[in-house]
Amino acid sequence: AYILFAKAADMGNLKAMEKMADALLFGNFGMQNITAAIQLYESLAKEGSYEAQTENHVGEFADKLEKSEGIPVEKVRLTEGPENLSSHSEILDWDLYQYYTFLAERGDVQIQVSLGQLHLNGRKGLDKDYYKALYYFLKAAKAGSANAMAFIGKMYLEGNAAVPQNNATAFKYFSMAASKGNAIGLHGLGLLYFYGKGVPVNYTEALKYFQKAAEKGWPNAQFQLGFIYYSGSGVWKDYKLAFKYFYLASQSGQPLAMYYLAEMYATGTGVLRSCRTAVELYKVVCELGPWAEKFLTAYFAYKDGDVDSSLVQYALLAEMGYEVAQSNSAFILESKKAKILEKEKMYPMALLLWNRAAIQGNAFARVKIGDYHYYGYGTKKDYETAATHYSIAADKFHSAQAMFNLACMYEHGLGIAKDIHLARRLYDMAAQTSPDAHIPVFLALMKLETMHFLRDILFFNFTMRWKWMKLDNTLGPYWDLFVIGLIIAMLIFLLRNHHG
Repeated sequence: AYILFAKAADMGNLKAMEKMADALLFGNFGMQNITAAIQLYESLAKEGSYEAQTENHVGEFADKLEKSEGIPVEKVRLTEGPENLSSHSEILDWDLYQYYTFLAERGDVQIQVSLGQLHLNGRKGLDKDYYKALYYFLKAAKAGSANAMAFIGKMYLEGNAAVPQNNATAFKYFSMAASKGNAIGLHGLGLLYFYGKGVPVNYTEALKYFQKAAEKGWPNAQFQLGFIYYSGSGVWKDYKLAFKYFYLASQSGQPLAMYYLAEMYATGTGVLRSCRTAVELYKVVCELGPWAEKFLTAYFAYKDGDVDSSLVQYALLAEMGYEVAQSNSAFILESKKAKILEKEKMYPMALLLWNRAAIQGNAFARVKIGDYHYYGYGTKKDYETAATHYSIAADKFHSAQAMFNLACMYEHGLGIAKDIHLARRLYDMAAQTSPDAHIPVFLALMKLETMHFLRDILFFNFTMRWKWMKLDNTLGPYWDLFVIGLIIAMLIFLLRNHHG
């Protein structure tokens, strides 16, 4: 395909040039060449082709939103460690998928419905496959699953490659599901009456079904109720009620509900005007666009060891404002596995990205900024700034790592006034916040108490007598580390003897 694209691009075909530029930038099929990609993009920009492409994307996205299909793409956090990548809950591992299909074939109705949903929407890294979705839904419906019946109704209502659009069949399946009290089936019947699909338009009936489904917590029905009161379809306009239902639906991530909430906040309709809240909501809606699919290709590229291709894709998403992409890009840069950026630029660039992620509320990123200033990575060493960032992470996000680091800084008076009591308290808080912190906190406190005890004896009670034993001079500036080493050695010795 790419050989043909290359030939068409050489002949000046804009669409083919776009495909080639993307392939060269993202490293599709190992053909990454960023310099060549930039040249192609520059010539495309002169032709004005990107404007048309963006319009096309936005048009597709708006259409998907109308069908309530703004489904969030799984965004894996690389910062969670390589051990989580092989079996990450966000992405369905191939072996796990095989096991699920085995269970589905054995008659597990819940698994059948789940696999049907995953294939219907293309979730957890699986491709959209309407035939497989219908296959699993029909199996589950035969076994009496109301959810499966409702999803078959949805497929017939919308129509796709596997089933033709058919309002009567949709009505049949929605009715079967609704008779079992199923929220998705009740919502489906509401849609048929609201839009007059296969039945005459009847807002009263639609309202009745939407209310029943909304009471059962189905977000799409909550949105529809909000829309009815917002637009005044068969009822008096009621912005307070519209806001209530949009807000309820938005709590489950319903994209259209978030969009209308943003509209209400932006214009001050039925709620106190707040541009900030509107912008936050618009951002969430934008992040459900088709461009988010890059998260999957970036993740699979990273998992397959193609770090450069992964970095470029995450970096593009990071520029769009996705927090997960910002921290993932920083993480890759920090790992020094990427070859496309000079070594000296890696830490400053990573720091910039950690900064952006931290501003968006990522606690791990906030600790990272503290680390960069503490060690002088990509910036000059600055204990004061490091302590400030650790404090934010500790106070605002209750980060055990930040508490531990801050305790260490209070213990040694680095960038902040020395305070042994506060150090003790922070060490204790770190241990209470995270079980992983217990051992390092135990060792740190043992060191702190030993040092404090020795200092009490050596420098206060017997100052004159013990002057000759000034430890800083005898053992050098790191005598406290030397003592903690001795303590650990003694502990290991005692534990070994105990086990023996």
